[in-house]
Amino acid sequence: MSADAPAVKGPASYFPSIEKKYGRPVSEWFEIIDGSPLVKHMELVAWLKSEHGLGHGHANALVAHVLADRK
Repeated sequence: MSADAPAVKGPASYFPSIEKKYGRPVSEWFEIIDGSPLVKHMELVAWLKSEHGLGHGHANALVAHVLADRK
């Protein structure tokens, strides 16, 4: 990162580590979340944790991003 680039903040700050840890681009995770019949934030987080093995912080960041985009 160059010294002039602003630091990434919020949910997106987790995206590089999510891609590295789980081996999928975040765009795939967004599609998985969008394909879920669940709509509530914490239901989606719990589902990603139980069905896809994501950690809480990573699941929370992905869900927060997707739900913010829906508004």
